[in-house]
Amino acid sequence: MTEHLRAVVSTLMPRAREDLATLVALRSVADARQFPPQECAAAAQWVLEAFREQGFADVGSIETSDGSAAVMGFRPGPTGAPTVLLYCHYDVQPPGDEELWESPPFTLTERAGRWYGRGAADCKGNVVMHLTALRTLAAAGLEPTVGVRIIAEGSEEMGTGGLEDLLRDRPELFAADMILIGDTGNAEVGAPTITTSLRGMANVVVHVSTLEGEVHSGAYGGSAPDAITALVQMLSTLHDENGNTTVDGLTNDQRWDGVEYAEGRFRADAGVLDGVGLSGSGSVAEQVWARPALTILGIDCPPVVGSAAAIAPRASARLNLRVPPGTDPVVAQDLLIGHLLAAAPWDVRVSVEPESTGMPFSASTGGPGYKQLRTALSEAYGAEVGFAGQGGSIPLCNALAEQFPDAEIALIGVEEPQCRIHAPNESVDPSEIENLALAEALFLSRFSS
Repeated sequence: MTEHLRAVVSTLMPRAREDLATLVALRSVADARQFPPQECAAAAQWVLEAFREQGFADVGSIETSDGSAAVMGFRPGPTGAPTVLLYCHYDVQPPGDEELWESPPFTLTERAGRWYGRGAADCKGNVVMHLTALRTLAAAGLEPTVGVRIIAEGSEEMGTGGLEDLLRDRPELFAADMILIGDTGNAEVGAPTITTSLRGMANVVVHVSTLEGEVHSGAYGGSAPDAITALVQMLSTLHDENGNTTVDGLTNDQRWDGVEYAEGRFRADAGVLDGVGLSGSGSVAEQVWARPALTILGIDCPPVVGSAAAIAPRASARLNLRVPPGTDPVVAQDLLIGHLLAAAPWDVRVSVEPESTGMPFSASTGGPGYKQLRTALSEAYGAEVGFAGQGGSIPLCNALAEQFPDAEIALIGVEEPQCRIHAPNESVDPSEIENLALAEALFLSRFSS
């Protein structure tokens, strides 16, 4: 059965490429300030029609609280069979500076065996992966052994929460025994991986004030408190000499027991310059998946070009704190605020504005769904399946886990590190679409609770 379906998937890959090219050409950035809303509407309609062709007679587009369209459908299975939910999103990140792209961002372009374009991996490649899995079963004359739900979100990249609101209002549209979130990826190409851990986040903006206005650095420098210097001193206390995040009261020595993230591969994936060391103690996997990480996202102060010989009266910084499962992000945010206030030198005036928080997520991996999914992935790839974490957060996972505590949730997808999601020259390795489509077809044709 596995090899027969593998051959069927192979014959469908030209169709997969054609579909991905069509989707990538739709500039579905869910921000009307940057791209016309009609682009998202066209993408939603394309997804709706594509799944309707795969037997989802009960499929439609539902406007969510943030104005985006969620494509949702259900295909019944045998009486008494479990239900599997397939999630993906059709909206994409803006392309950014198009001069940094080696080919037009909204034109799917093949180079060195990879397919390049905005959304090729995140997450239109996963839309196509789900479609190819279903088409594989149809072409092989097989029916899923389960009921299948499809959810394609239209505003995931904006983080505006429309789908989570819909989940709270109409949970029956999401009900499932096994939920496959198609929005992550393997540890590397060809290495089947299920993401089981997501870090949460807590953001703050810190403001420092010291003077009524700018004063000459020659006349007053030495005694006049410099807001930038004060801010720099405060920020320097958030990491130790090894680069570990050191927020007072926040644990930073957690361990990771899943797949490792080799240092050499991480350096290549992250684009670390030659001769530059990595920050933090412990393994890379521990630092990026299991421990808190504080990043300075931006600083407001005079730019170098045009700066004057003056002492700055005000300075601000926006901080992003990632927290692992087991850490409450609201508590972590409070600890960060307390740390910043305590670290302020010279009695400068400090205010800290809390921004958004997001809960971390940890999957339960001992159920029948995980067992059968691991078998399907292993057969498709011919390799052992590993568990990995992800530094980012997907709020929908926590919302689903809260609403359906007995459901199994697994994160899979085509977005391995070489994809450069959210960056110029995003790409997907088509073998990932092919192998994951095979694995999903195997799973849907076998799963029973």
